[in-house]
Amino acid sequence: MGRWSALVRQPNFAALLTAGGASLAAPTASLVVISWALSHAYPDVANGQSYAALALAFLGLSSTVPTLVAAVFSGTLADRVDRNYLMRLVNLVAMAATIAIAAILVARPEMPVVVPGANGLYLPLWVLLIYPFWAAETTAVTIFRPAFNASLPRVVARPQLGTANGLVYATALLLSIVASLVASGILAWVGWGLALIIPVAFFLGTQLALGLLRADLAPRPEGVRRPFLKEALDGYRYLWVRRDLFELTVSALAINFFSAVAFVELSLYATFSLGISNAILLGALISGGSLGAAAGTLLVNRFRFEQRAGRFLAVLTVCQGLTVLALGFIHSIWLALPTMFLFGLFPGMFMTVFLATIQATVPNQTLGRVLAADEVGSYGLVPVGQWAGGLLTASAGVSVAYVSAGIGTAAIGGLMAAVRNLRSLRFDPLEPVESSGAEAPPAVATADPIGS
Repeated sequence: MGRWSALVRQPNFAALLTAGGASLAAPTASLVVISWALSHAYPDVANGQSYAALALAFLGLSSTVPTLVAAVFSGTLADRVDRNYLMRLVNLVAMAATIAIAAILVARPEMPVVVPGANGLYLPLWVLLIYPFWAAETTAVTIFRPAFNASLPRVVARPQLGTANGLVYATALLLSIVASLVASGILAWVGWGLALIIPVAFFLGTQLALGLLRADLAPRPEGVRRPFLKEALDGYRYLWVRRDLFELTVSALAINFFSAVAFVELSLYATFSLGISNAILLGALISGGSLGAAAGTLLVNRFRFEQRAGRFLAVLTVCQGLTVLALGFIHSIWLALPTMFLFGLFPGMFMTVFLATIQATVPNQTLGRVLAADEVGSYGLVPVGQWAGGLLTASAGVSVAYVSAGIGTAAIGGLMAAVRNLRSLRFDPLEPVESSGAEAPPAVATADPIGS
């Protein structure tokens, strides 16, 4: 507790903590409202479940494809411009997009729009109109993330990175629980559109907190400024040279594919596998995962993971897969809630270990680009997974999608443990990272050359 309170008493960290927590939590509340609305977009249609499954898959695709494109250049922006200015700008875009979605849900034009080649599938006009604004909200948050994550080492000392990341993401997840439960709880009383006032308020809180941030987040000179594209490629070249991080990115690519197969259909899982008819129970289900992730981000620091980070990541991935597999066989909300807590626990630990390792071993002037390059590499197959999840759910049922995703995720964890460089990934929290540029990786001992 003393470590956390010491960090929070630092004004710049407190401002960054508030801004990051609120910004990272807001899209979760938006997604609860939007996914619930889409799950109930076909109330009087005989094959409404199949239509809703594909509508949700389209929702995932509408956000994932543009966010992957944004991630290509988001890290370079974070390393070239003042990060505080960038975060404030994209946060305003996210807030404006959320307000636009709220207006669409209030008006809710029902004119059907036929989707070509999809076996008679149609989308109500209001569903179709939501997609580009949801893409704008999630793309803005995608650009926000590397700027935020790269700012943290400028505010806290290197030995505090694990604790700081845990505190930031625990705060974000706890705020997302509050936002999700409140938004889902007021759906029936105020309607789908007005429930989005919750994420709008969170984005507004982010803007106010960033205004209080006084840390110097301006880019540090690297010599002669090179063309934007060449600088953007530095992150990818860095990952290629750092074989341990490259293998981790490829592993995350497969993990996120299987996660997308299952969780793009979470609202349908809640409705049809668990028999949920109240939106607040969907919010509780999502909040259970968020609560577990918050606990994970804080608890993992007790394990002193720094010297065996790669092994931790492999074990956590196996555990994550087993929880997804269990969800596929569960048909009770009372069993699903603790399982979702466990599901969140392991990715929460994973995220803290991953971020602390990256922040501790990558030079700060390159960090935004490396984080963005990893994000592109890690999430490249998410659109494929979301579409596959929609097709699998429509043809075989949502439980089959969860069982398949769980088996696949656990298998990836086993493969991670078998890869020498990734298994040996580690860092010394007391050893300073070299301030070399992106031309070559720093000479930090992050992988055991002989394996163990």
